[in-house]
Parts: sequence; C-alpha cells; structure tokens
Amino acid sequence: MMIEIDGLVKDYGSLRAVDNIHFQVREGEILGFLGPNGAGKSTTLRVLTGYLSPTAGTIRVGDMDIRRHSRAIRQRLGYLPEHNPLYTDMTVYDFLFFCAEVRGIPLHRFRRELDRTVSSCGLTGVVHRKIGTLSKGYRQRVGFAQAILHDPQILVLDEPTSGLDPNQILEIRRLIRELGRDKTLILSSHIMQEVQAVCDRIVIIDRGCIAADGTTEDLLRQYEGVPVLELEFFADDPMLDAMCEAIEGISVRTAQQLPDGAWKLCLNIPGDDTQSSVYAWIRARGWVLREMYRRRVTLEGIFRRITMGEASGEASNAIEEASGETPDAAEEASDTAGGDS
Repeated sequence: MMIEIDGLVKDYGSLRAVDNIHFQVREGEILGFLGPNGAGKSTTLRVLTGYLSPTAGTIRVGDMDIRRHSRAIRQRLGYLPEHNPLYTDMTVYDFLFFCAEVRGIPLHRFRRELDRTVSSCGLTGVVHRKIGTLSKGYRQRVGFAQAILHDPQILVLDEPTSGLDPNQILEIRRLIRELGRDKTLILSSHIMQEVQAVCDRIVIIDRGCIAADGTTEDLLRQYEGVPVLELEFFADDPMLDAMCEAIEGISVRTAQQLPDGAWKLCLNIPGDDTQSSVYAWIRARGWVLREMYRRRVTLEGIFRRITMGEASGEASNAIEEASGETPDAAEEASDTAGGDS
C-alpha cells in the first residue's frame, strides 16, 4: 500500500509548519524522515495519521484520501508518537485490552493478537505489571505494542528511541528491523546511525520544505564533493611541490607541521587509487608514515550541511508545541513566535 503526499501544507494561524511538500513511500519500504527541531516532521506525521487536518494538499494511502477516508486509513496505520501516551496506573494487559476495545477488536481476536504482540515486543514477563513500574525502555515497548496490536500494514514511529540509554536503543532498533520485515514503516529520528542502519530511503525536511530525498548511498554520492586524503608523516622536507607534480590530480588543501615534528597534510585527490600512489611516494623516500585515511562524508555531515542555515528558533519551537494542541492554542503559539518559520 503506497503512501503519496502531494502538495501538503499545514498552517497554525499565520505560521506555516509544512510548506507544499511532495514525496512517496513505497509498499514494504522503511523510510527515514529526518529534520531539525521545528522542521515540520511531527506535524507531517500527525496529518498522515489523522490527528491533524491539512491546510492544503492531500495525502493518499493506497486509493484512499486522508480527507474523505480518515477513519479507514487510521485502521491500517499503527502510530507511536514522540511522547508515548500511556496510562501508567494500568497494567500492560489492561492497557492493551483498552486499546483493542477502542479499535473495535473483538475478544476472540484480541486474545490471538495479544500473544503475537507481547511476543514481538518482548513483553512476556511484564504483562501483568503496572506500566508505571516499568523502565522507560519497557514503556517504549508497550507503545510499540499498542501500535501493532491490530496488525497494521503501515507503522509510523516518531522518535521511537528518544531518551533511551544505548542498550535500550539497540533493543528498540532490533524491534524496528523485525517489524519492518512485513510492514511499510516511516521512522522519524535524530540518531543518524539508527536511520542509516534500518532505513531503505531518507527524506530530509527543513523549515517545512523537503530538502533531500534518496537512499543513503545516493545522498553520500551527491554530497561527497572532492575526495580528501589526510595523512601524517615524519620528514625533514615534505617536498609538496614535487609530490603534486609526481602524482597526477592531487593538490594540497592544508599543510602544517605538528609540535612533535610530524607533517599533517590534507590532499585533494581524484579517487581511491591515488591513496596507494601517495603511500608509495612516502615509502620510497624512507619517511615514517604515522597515519593515512580517506575522509568520508557521513550522513550526519550531510544532515548538518542541508540544515545549517539560520533558523527561526523561537518560531520553530512554537510549531512543535502548537502541533500537539488545539487550533486556538496553535494560533496563540504562532502569534507568540511572531512570523513564518
């Protein structure tokens, strides 16, 4: 079931949180949806999941439109918001039973789905414990459980590992991979390693607009620029001019002599093959090579390059706060922010 977002706009009063965005999510795909705070990520996901109405544009899930078929679309979606809403005085069982009743799941089906859900989310040993007594990692698992209890075709996860410790993050990441085997999944996260590890494709949103769209490999190739080789070696004279003449295509980007006498160079190089030529040049002169590596662009570096422009911080924060409130509260927040983001 494909998701198609076409010309989506969402305003909070005079404040535009999402500005005419277009992208698709293919069936069975795991999409990473990235952006800085206030970029419009959560707003987009809330419109997709039916919690907010679009100002303009449309979202289609299969052949259904979010305006006309909101309830039918929500029946096919599982949603874990950034701030996991749980009733902490309930046991895990009671909470999931309540969620099943809200979704209209009959009792005989609930019993079957409960076993599957508890097993998938690793909740077997805590089903009859109160949610308030669980660790944050287990509470997040309960959030996953309510999102998949009705066996949805699409999962929308907004910052699912926010606030978790490294061990808990690894556990949740494994769970996301398992759930992504047979579902279409949209994952919003600030953790670049997480996105790179589990996502098939990445969409980056910045200040309400789509700034990048592609696989990790596509983005790395697009933003790599001129390859750079960094090296440190000991030599009385680094012979930079002679090196550049002898090795085709290289040029010195920076050169400095370190306090211990070693030379540190950054070289622009035409490609990976040049690295062996530089190594051979240094070895032929009997110099001692201490370090040499190809500087590679990272997903985090790409994200920073795309989103480092000056942002309206107060307005961005107001968007995030307002997007979870009533229209009146949203308008009040936009007035407080004072202008478009």
